[in-house]
Amino acid sequence: MDNDTKLVLPEILKSQDVAKSRLVTVEAIDLKFSNGELRTYEKIKGAGRGAVLIVPMLDDETIILIREYCAGTHSYQLGFPKGLIDPGEQASEAANRELQEEIGFAATEIDYIHKVSLAPAFFNATMELFVARGLYESRLEGDEPEPLQVVHWKLKDYQQLLAQPDFTEARSITALMLLLDRIKG
Repeated sequence: MDNDTKLVLPEILKSQDVAKSRLVTVEAIDLKFSNGELRTYEKIKGAGRGAVLIVPMLDDETIILIREYCAGTHSYQLGFPKGLIDPGEQASEAANRELQEEIGFAATEIDYIHKVSLAPAFFNATMELFVARGLYESRLEGDEPEPLQVVHWKLKDYQQLLAQPDFTEARSITALMLLLDRIKG
């Protein structure tokens, strides 16, 4: 198939929820592809609200990360503040709220970096990445079960950050690399 071939989305013949927990719903979708092939795919239904991840810059040389418990790996991971967009909230508003909840700062400047998808073969979820500058102290109550460890890191030492055994989340690494590209021009 060459780059000029027009792709036709498969026809959804049927969809049904096949499993549900407090946090996720698994949906099975029966599909018919343009070549007549029939398949059933399972995917996690997304809430459709989206999420944000923010790279807070204390100054031109210092970024702020958090270390928090991650149930999926049963470990503490180092990454950037993040969270869901609340109903009726703009992504940039969610970013500023999450900063206040997770690191105790708000920002005067929140700039969009990029939108990423998370495991699109299995999950309809997107995350908008931002950089926050002009930080000032402001705290909101968050939903974390314990205080998050706040870590300051010099941007010039980003390679040492990439070497940290607990800095493995692809979304945080992506945001860091996109920020570095943006700074380099």
